[in-house]
Parts: sequence; structure tokens; C-alpha cells
Amino acid sequence: MLRSLLKFEIMIVNFIILQFLIRGFIPAPAEISINHFSTPFATPQRYLYVALPGIRNYLEYGGHGLLVFDIDKGHKLVKHIPTQGLAPDGKPSNVKGIAVSLATQCVYISTVHNLQCIHLQTEKLVWEKKFEKGCDRLSVSPDGKEIYVPSFEKEDWYVIDAATGVIKQVISPGSGAHNTIYGLNGKEVYLEGLRSPNLTIVDAQNTAKQRIVGPFSNNIRPFTVNGKQSLVYVNINDLLGFEIGDLKTGVKLHSIKVEGFEKGPVKRHGCPSHGIALTPDEKELWLADAYNQKIHVYDNTVMPPVLKQSITLRDQPGWITFSKEGDYAYPSTGEVIDTRTKKILSILQNQHGIPVQSEKMIEIDFRGKQAVDAGDQFGIGRVL
Repeated sequence: MLRSLLKFEIMIVNFIILQFLIRGFIPAPAEISINHFSTPFATPQRYLYVALPGIRNYLEYGGHGLLVFDIDKGHKLVKHIPTQGLAPDGKPSNVKGIAVSLATQCVYISTVHNLQCIHLQTEKLVWEKKFEKGCDRLSVSPDGKEIYVPSFEKEDWYVIDAATGVIKQVISPGSGAHNTIYGLNGKEVYLEGLRSPNLTIVDAQNTAKQRIVGPFSNNIRPFTVNGKQSLVYVNINDLLGFEIGDLKTGVKLHSIKVEGFEKGPVKRHGCPSHGIALTPDEKELWLADAYNQKIHVYDNTVMPPVLKQSITLRDQPGWITFSKEGDYAYPSTGEVIDTRTKKILSILQNQHGIPVQSEKMIEIDFRGKQAVDAGDQFGIGRVL
């Protein structure tokens, strides 16, 4: 509905400009045709960027590189962009995260060994930095100027200049650096270590100012936050479900177990629920269930959230994200799900027709060749 309304508004603006041009109120430069005046007001083109290998270093799930899908044309594959990110043996390394900076017009891909910076227009490698302690799931600041890069399950987070890749600072909570979310307000960064039941919150302007949320009932795994940055939703070890914490008081509020389903052995990650995401409007929470090959959808308009539906997937999910407008859901198993109907529309495929799986994907929107907006690899809430 929002997209339809936006298109209607764009048509009205273009019509008004055209009328002014026709009546001579706005002089049209000789070198520009009237049709070009629609370009600045055109609806951005939405693309899904999928980093591979996005399930460990398993090339059978789509290969190696960046796959770009046209969101508004049935998620048709547009291109394959070659990438680096090689292990010392020369083979593609595990991709750990993906993020975008509109300021630098670059996409960043972390692997267990290094961090790549790729220019969105040239699709060429700008720089690649190797880290002795490795890398994990990174996050870019809202202004696009700095990146928080966790070491690979070690004690450190690196604060990096997004343009140069130079380390500006090192933060060491000692929690087993893993997942990272830079808050939408640009004031706080959330650091999750997989060896701690506490979430560390860092003041982005003064990193010496830190506080924690927790303890939760077990060590934290994937997590997400709401747009107002008042609540955090976490997966924890040994729970088929999730817990909720208050980001202001630091207190755990709720523990929710998935009713009607049993835990069982999982292929990866070692915990029953590894993947949690809020729809951008925050009305629903989507939860991964690996053993049962399900996504459980919760009503998040009540507290605590209530299970209302489950969706069967073709494999064990380990991550969930959404398109920025929330019209599509992307589990790591490669399905494209209509969030309104909860129907599976298609399965992502690479240039060879092989089904794709990845836990590292992000929406990037373009107007012409310029990236003008981007989603997030995490399913963060966007209600401000």
C-alpha cells in the first residue's frame, strides 16, 4: 500500500512539473528533455544482495560472490558480482556479515578472516583488510562513516573508518564477539557475545560508557531491537523460543517458549532457535526453528507476544531478515515469503539455477546508479 501511495504521489509531482514546463514557468535546459525530469522523483529500484558462501563455507548453497536479485520483478537474478574473502588455503571463506554505507556507496562483507569493501557502482574491490583475530557480523553506523566489526568470537570489537578500513579504536567486553547492531538513532551500539548471557550497550560518542542488559537465562545468540531502542529480543542457547529485555532498565522482562513443538538435533549453530526478526512495522516477530524446519510468527502487538502461525521451510533456518518495507521475508533457506499472506512465492536461485541459501543478505535501493536507501541484515524494528 505504501509503495502504491508513493507511486501515486510521484505521478502527481511529475504531472505538476510537466504542466509548469509546458506553460513556460520553468525553463527547460536545451540539453535535458522533459522526460528526464521524472528521474529525481522516480521510485527507487529495490535489489536484494546475497553474500555467498552464506552457510559456513559450503559452496553447494549457491557458490561464491554477491548475487543481486530484483525485488520488484519476482526476485529475478540480475547479476553475479565476483568477490574476494579467501581463506589462507585460497578457498572461499565463511561469509559472516554484510552491511552498506550510503556515504561511501560501498557494500561491506566480513568473513572469518577479513573484511572487504566493494564499490556499488564499479562493483570493484576498494580494499580488503585481514584481521589477526578474524571477523564476525558487522554493523555500519546510520551516517555510514564507521563500522563496528567483531573479532571472530574473541574478546574484541574494532571500530573502523568506513572509507579507509583503518582501525580507530578497539573495544573489549571479552564476551566472545559475535553479532552487532548499530542503533538507528546513531547513539548506541549493541554488542552480543556468544559466551555471555549479557548484552553490552556502548555509547557511540564515548565508548568508555558501557552498560549491560541481562542476565538472560543462557548465553545470547542472534538478537534484534525495536526502532525506539527500548526493547531487545534475543535467542539464547537451549531455548526453542526467545526472551525480551528492557534496553533502558537492563532487566529481562519475558521468556517465551514455542508451544506445541519439541526441540531436536540441529545441523548448525547448536541452539534450537538461531534467527529472530521484527517486521519493520513491529507488529510481528518471526522466529527460526531449525529442528522442525519452521518459522514461527508471533503477534507482537501484545506483550508478551503470542504465537499465531507457523510456516514450513525446505531446510533448517538459521537467520531471518525482511525487505525494508516489510513486504517480503527472507529466511536463510532461500525462500521468498509474502509477509501479508505468509505464502512462499519463490526460491532464490543462482546463475546456474541452483537454489541459494545464505544467512547474509541485505536490500539496497538505487535511483539510477546511486544507492539511496538500504535495509539491514538484521530484522530490526523501524517504528520511531
